[in-house]
Order: sequence, then C-alpha cells, then structure tokens
Amino acid sequence: MKITEIRAAGLRGGSPAGGWANEIQPDDCVHTLVAVHTDEGLTGWGSVFTNDVLVQGSLLALESLYLGENPLEVERLTEKLNAHSFWLGRGGALTHTISGINIALWDLLGKATGQPAGRLLGGRYRERVRPYASLLMEEPEALGEKLVSLREKGFRAFKIGWGRFGRDSDALDERIVKSAREAIGSECLLMVDAGASDAFWPQGYPWALRTSRMLQCYGVGWFEEPLPPDNLEEFILLRQGAPVAIAGGETLTRRQAFAPWIDRGALDIVQPDATKVGGMSEFRRIAWRAEDRGLRVIPHGWNTAVGLAADLQLASAFRSTDLVEYLTGSPFIDELSGDLCRLDADGMLPIPEAPGLGVVLSPAALEKYAGTRFLLG
Repeated sequence: MKITEIRAAGLRGGSPAGGWANEIQPDDCVHTLVAVHTDEGLTGWGSVFTNDVLVQGSLLALESLYLGENPLEVERLTEKLNAHSFWLGRGGALTHTISGINIALWDLLGKATGQPAGRLLGGRYRERVRPYASLLMEEPEALGEKLVSLREKGFRAFKIGWGRFGRDSDALDERIVKSAREAIGSECLLMVDAGASDAFWPQGYPWALRTSRMLQCYGVGWFEEPLPPDNLEEFILLRQGAPVAIAGGETLTRRQAFAPWIDRGALDIVQPDATKVGGMSEFRRIAWRAEDRGLRVIPHGWNTAVGLAADLQLASAFRSTDLVEYLTGSPFIDELSGDLCRLDADGMLPIPEAPGLGVVLSPAALEKYAGTRFLLG
C-alpha cells in the first residue's frame, strides 16, 4: 500500500466561541480535516487544530516526504516527517499538520488490519469512558442554566473555563464556581480552566495559589492552565502548594517539550492534544513517560468528531485516561458524526470497536462545513 495523496479542508460556518481575547467568529477556521488516500482505496482521517491555510502550506512542504510511502509503517513515517522538518518550523504549523497525518495513519492501519486503533496502540483498558462537558464560563446564573441542561442530557462531569474568570475579581470567580457546583450537585465531577494561555493573561502565582484554595472548597477535580504556558518554574511552585490537582500541557508540542514538565513535577494531570502535539504516536510516548511517574493523562480535546474519535481510542489504550473532553455546542462534533456522541445511561461514551478510529463522517455535514466533497475521495 502506498500514499497517493493527502488532502485537507478547513471547517467553517460553525466554529464555536473559544473565550479568547481575540474571539473566534463562526466563519473563522481553527480546525482542519485531512484525508490520507492510498492506491488500495483505503482512506484515513485526521484532524488538525490549525487554520487550513497553514495546513495546506505544510502539506506542500512535506509532500515529497510522504508521497509513495507505506502508510502502515506509522512510527517510521511519522518520524521521517519530524526529522526532515526540523529546520522548517518544528513545533508549529508543521507539527500540527503532522499530528493530523499521524492520526489518519492510525486510522488507516486499523482499517487495513480490521482492528480499532486503541488495540493497535497497546490494548483496550476500557470499553467506554466518561466524557466531561466542556463549556465557557458566563455570568453565574446563565452558566448554571446551561449546566443544568447538560446534566439533563446525561453528562456527569463538567469543565468550565475562560470568560471573565481571573479577569474581574476574586468574588466573581467564586460566584461562578459556586453557581456551577450548585447546578450540577455534589456527586458530579467539576473542573475549572483558567485559560491562562489567552493573550496577555493578567494573573500570576499569588492569584493561582489563592484561587486553588477557593476551588478546594467546591470539590474541584483539577485547576487547568492557572498560569501562562511558558511559566514552568511557577507551575512547579503551584503544584507543591495547591490543595487541588494542577493540569496543563495543551499548548505544548512533541514529547521533548513535555519532558521537563513531567520530570520536574509541574503537573498532576498531563493534557497533550493529539491534533497538535504530533498525533497519537506522540501522545503515546508522552503518556508512557507521565504514567511511569505516577501522573494522570487526560487528552485536551477542543475538537472535531475526528479528534474526539482519536481521543476515545487513546482513552482505551492508557490506564489513567478515564476522561475525555467533549466540546459542547459544536456542530463539528455533533453534526459530523452524531453516532459517535451518544451517552449511555451512566453518562459514558462507548469506545468504537470498528476498525481504525471507528468514526463515520456525514457527507452532508462535510459539504456544509468544509464546502466541498473532495475529502470523500
């Protein structure tokens, strides 16, 4: 089997708000789908957390490296792309694009062997996993109403983030968290994401430590991105002093960037994003290192249906990955593959047993949001 072409199309027309200072608009492209086509008629799907213009440029730069290659040799081919792109911008758009290619290669390998990708990654620790509904913070009353609605739909774990949290007052921060806890009840999981990777984040270590103590009072499971993503030293201090678990890593790419955060004890919860970090292969290397040091690995997944499918397969393959992020209100998940997103009676998502990622994409949704049918091949 050989790769004949890799195509890409950005998703537009339904991009959900991200809570960023420079807010995403519905027609902005922040997610791109890739399709790896082969001479035997099999196609593998991947997802990239990057604008399609950057992905298209990266594919042109990488084309001579992947055309004619055997897509079933996932690790060797991915490392070939990494090694030969070192001087072209390693860690940025090229690494993001390689992430999508790698996810598609695992999808292809699973389809070629008749196995779910998680089994090929090392085995299935679980057949279903709990999704946590991920949504932006709003004023306390409005946020509470949304959380009640999501609980009525079956979710039993929730993460709230961004918005005015950390940008107004400690009093508002506590009102938001208090409203969320009251809305979901004491038995549900609640996580808080400060979103300190936003541009010009105003807070530092004293605020993060003080806020972590407030979060403990409301039974918060982890405090995510409480400090700017380059501030390794203060993350280490915060983890030593905070009474709740500290989570992060969504902005890091490749295993080399994660190494000091894992080895120096900066995080309790390690959160690689397979659509940015280098793909499922890179996620696996990071997860092995983290689990060897007693850390939990929960994928960051502000995502598409393809990215969620990859996260579900990863959740099956690692013993500590007992949660996946579910971006609420995104047609790029709900409409692209509705069958993937059906909660069972316990609020769990079944992990597909079909070959590869186990995701079936809707042609109508692709036409609507990618603007073309060429991805179907």
